Amino acid sequence: MPGNVSGNPRPWYAEPWVWLLIALPMTAVIGGLATLYIAVATSDGLVVDDYYQRGKEINRDLARDHAAATYRLEARLTVDAASNRVTLRLTAQDYPLPDSLRFAFLHPTRKGFDQHLVLQPAGEGRYTAVIGELPRGNWYVLLEADDWRLQGSMQVPQDQVVILVPPATGES
Repeated sequence: MPGNVSGNPRPWYAEPWVWLLIALPMTAVIGGLATLYIAVATSDGLVVDDYYQRGKEINRDLARDHAAATYRLEARLTVDAASNRVTLRLTAQDYPLPDSLRFAFLHPTRKGFDQHLVLQPAGEGRYTAVIGELPRGNWYVLLEADDWRLQGSMQVPQDQVVILVPPATGES
């Protein structure tokens, strides 16, 4: 008599090949649902809505860099993580220091981590403000007034002074 020796066929759920055939598509379905959840629940924050407008602003940004070079601005930034305070020392030649400065810590990939501050004068070219906690990693820093800006980068945690100077303009 051909077939099963005992004469009783095995139920389908006892066959290992059936479970292998079910597991492969089920893995794809679970992976797709996880990807869908990540896409809906998080925001990448990297896409600029108006590329044309951002392109037009590039020339204005370059003029602000040139103004910072003209004023011979230099800023020395110190972040005290223990007291959550940023201190900045600004020097310039033939330029009156502003009453307040706009300052930003910009995360390279997560816009939600960015911090925008208004630095208040603390005397003799020093400015200070309270900051939130900065996660470890690389950060871009942006210091600006109405007509100029200084930018650079730093590592958190950092134990040194970050110096911000205007970029070289290429002119003699």
